[in-house]
Amino acid sequence: MSTAPTGRTGAPSVSVVICVYTEDRWGDILAAVASVLDQSYPALETLLVVDHNPALLRRLAKAYGDDGAGAGARPVRVLANAGPRGLSAGRNTGLAASAGEVIAFLDDDAVAERDWLLHFAEGYADPRVMAVGGRTQPVWASRRRPAWFPEEFDWVVGCTYRGLPPGKTVVRNVLGGNASFRRSALEAVGGFASGIGRDGHRLPLGCEETELCIRLTRAVPEALLLIDDRSVIHHRVPAARERFGYFRDRAYAEGLSKALVTHSVGARAGLESERRYTTRVLPAGVARGVRDALLGRPGGAGRAGAIVAGLAATTAGYALGVWRARRDGGRFAVADVPASSAGEGAAA
Repeated sequence: MSTAPTGRTGAPSVSVVICVYTEDRWGDILAAVASVLDQSYPALETLLVVDHNPALLRRLAKAYGDDGAGAGARPVRVLANAGPRGLSAGRNTGLAASAGEVIAFLDDDAVAERDWLLHFAEGYADPRVMAVGGRTQPVWASRRRPAWFPEEFDWVVGCTYRGLPPGKTVVRNVLGGNASFRRSALEAVGGFASGIGRDGHRLPLGCEETELCIRLTRAVPEALLLIDDRSVIHHRVPAARERFGYFRDRAYAEGLSKALVTHSVGARAGLESERRYTTRVLPAGVARGVRDALLGRPGGAGRAGAIVAGLAATTAGYALGVWRARRDGGRFAVADVPASSAGEGAAA
């Protein structure tokens, strides 16, 4: 396999980071890696960062031929999370060990389409572009979207939601499970903040990529952050996440996380996109649900009710999070990103 893009003058080298934590997703992990290795625009390297799971670390190292060769000799490298438990520290471990000019992130239960990295790389032809995200489509365990589940809340299951602009467009922040960043930008502003996103606790927290993107554009005012919906991944949604209980808990946790972000960057920046979402996108979604219910279409009333319940849960989480941040200071840690070490790192 080629280890670097060829035939494209000035094209950036891309390292792909996939953070993993459980052997329960073994098949998903192998599928995610296989989709990266099959890209039309070859990745420089694929880094699997294992989050404090020695058994999974050993199993993956064996599966991908950890023979002690140099990093450049292996298209897939297996690393142990060098920081505290959680997604942010895992991503920062991958950043520190990577060598690419662009660092792309893929969820461990997602499969990228063949031109995923190609469209990411094309975005960086403009030197002002510091991040490029893509479109994430849900793959429901039940093989079809639950009738009550509103597309406006697909972010609950880590997917692109109704309300995001289509095509290739400038955004405030990219979504972390399908995103890429210019390394030089992260070296300037630091990596993902620990203490905001998922860390192995019960609540499915998030927003670490939102905080990073806002921090980046504040440090580099001319920076452009893009979403290109041609960069597509397919994200598996397990049966447990098709239930209303998870929907409610994830919305509540989003409010908690959003409160930390606004405590750090201010409500104006932290809620800029959310204002349009809550005042335009969600009311339109409720109206569609009510209309569908009146027309006798399945799930209309459920979708309208879920939008109202999801917004209420998010608001409750946000209110509690604001109170906690004021009481406790809302502190979290931002990791430094070292200059590319050409693969030096904690390889398994």
